[in-house]
Amino acid sequence: MRILFVTQWFQPETFSKGVPFIKKLMERGHEVQVLTGFPNYPSGKVYEGYKIKFLQKEVMEGIRVFRVPLYPSHDGSSFRRILNYTSYALSALIIGPWVLDKADVIYVYHPPPTTYIPAFLLKLLKRIPVVIDMQDFFPDTLAATGMFNNKLGLRLVDAYCRLFYHAANKIAVLSPGFKRKLMDKGVPEEKIEIIYNWCDETQIIAGQPHESLLKELSFQDKFNVLFAGNMGKAQRLETVLQAARILQPQNHKILFTFIGGGIEVENLKKTASDLQLNNVQFLPARPRHEIGTVLNAADILLVHLKEDPLFRITIPSKIQAYMFVGKPILAAVPGDASDLVEKAGAGLSCPSENPQRLADSILAFARMSKEERMAMGLRGREHYMQNLSMKAGVDHFERIFRECIEQRKSR
Repeated sequence: MRILFVTQWFQPETFSKGVPFIKKLMERGHEVQVLTGFPNYPSGKVYEGYKIKFLQKEVMEGIRVFRVPLYPSHDGSSFRRILNYTSYALSALIIGPWVLDKADVIYVYHPPPTTYIPAFLLKLLKRIPVVIDMQDFFPDTLAATGMFNNKLGLRLVDAYCRLFYHAANKIAVLSPGFKRKLMDKGVPEEKIEIIYNWCDETQIIAGQPHESLLKELSFQDKFNVLFAGNMGKAQRLETVLQAARILQPQNHKILFTFIGGGIEVENLKKTASDLQLNNVQFLPARPRHEIGTVLNAADILLVHLKEDPLFRITIPSKIQAYMFVGKPILAAVPGDASDLVEKAGAGLSCPSENPQRLADSILAFARMSKEERMAMGLRGREHYMQNLSMKAGVDHFERIFRECIEQRKSR
């Protein structure tokens, strides 16, 4: 097959569906080309070694990449964010049809939904089937994050997205909830495929932690609850600090560790100080090649998101990473994410934004034997390898690409 990737994000930006995914497809004999922008995420500044111009062609690890100009931005301004999204879409719309080689199927990565525009123009011009990989639910995400709250604008975005959902040949979604929501919008069930995301398996090497690392992390002689990743408003980690306050007089061995960065880190540190918590620590992000070993050093791994209808159908990417490492998970996330953890037998779940239930769940883990927790982690890893791994995902995408091509030929 000849596959065209249409995506605003691509390496050297962090993007698990980029180079690793494409290389697996190429190993199976498929030809792949990429239509993308100039790298600027997440800083909003063009990466060193790149300069925005009309068109840049490059070969990255054997992959042909066509870069078109865009307005680089990724700050809190809704106007600049929209300009960033639309500038890529317009450049790809104008330049793409003239420079790309022939393709059998188009894979379009969402977000942002503006990537639909160049992809569907190519569908119309060259009768190429389109597969959408839907990673966000617009306009719900805009409202949930507070990025955009104009009611008329949200209705227009919803109408725009519905148009492309119905025009797509297939839509890959990351959870059962996404599928249900699309069906509520009138999208036929047979058009929707649930393909769970995978983690960056090449970076997460779950080595056994050395004594020096345990000492460096202050993990020695503790029952370690670890949250790793972004600490923003969506995570609502004040709830975790309240759980730490509840547990502090009950079990002095429980230690809460937050590793990473984000806009809420300083506020969380202040809250921990105000609550006089001595069972909480904040550590800076570790190099990517170390994160697997750091995760493996914990006793349980924590996921927490605020209570929101959108998050009930979202599966945070850290769940896949946690499962891949093979450690037990506490999922304080309602809906599909908790269902996934429980179905796999990979841990426990509890309501989000409920400090007492969170504290009770942590105590339940602490009272388990080490062997019980180890068995949970191993079940999670086995479930990941069978259902959520890159191999499982590539198999599924390859199948639906072929189905789309065959359907086009039969018409």
